[in-house]
Amino acid sequence: MWRRLSKFTTNPYYLLTGIFLTWILFFDSEDLITQYRLSQKLKKLKEEKCYYVEQIEIVRKDREELMSNEGLLEKFAREKYLMKKPTEDLYIIEE
Repeated sequence: MWRRLSKFTTNPYYLLTGIFLTWILFFDSEDLITQYRLSQKLKKLKEEKCYYVEQIEIVRKDREELMSNEGLLEKFAREKYLMKKPTEDLYIIEE
């Protein structure tokens, strides 16, 4: 048993391979922990991308609906941007 162990510790190839693997796995800038964190961040960003793509599609549909209906466009402009006709008075009631 000890003879086998001493064979691995005295051989420079085994020793250098062990040091190299330890360096790559734990101390390098692209180590396992960093790769795991980056993959988790990538997964989260892909989920966010799906969410935003869905939201863009919803907004696009709403925009098309607003542009095609004059009554909805006027209602939106009055509520969102507080626009009014020149002969009207505007009262804002905050809840």
